[in-house]
Amino acid sequence: MPKKIPMRQCVGCREMKPKRELVRVVKSPEDAISLDLRGKAPGRGAYVCPDPECLKKAIRSKALERALSCTIPQEIYDALLAGMEAGRDGQ
Repeated sequence: MPKKIPMRQCVGCREMKPKRELVRVVKSPEDAISLDLRGKAPGRGAYVCPDPECLKKAIRSKALERALSCTIPQEIYDALLAGMEAGRDGQ
């Protein structure tokens, strides 16, 4: 019997994809928001495609704020976009 693949929904494009293909944005218990490339950090998470355009869609629709239950300042969004660009270049 094949192993079940966990699926998650991207908050930007709203497509269901395998968990390993998505990047997790996490709000830690200390309310720090960051990219979790390994998917193991503690805290509340939301998944987004590793495409900066999907992250921009999530920012425009405020989907990340709803998923993480907090308001997110523009500096955090800029850091997330920069981290995603750096992560994509490193692959």
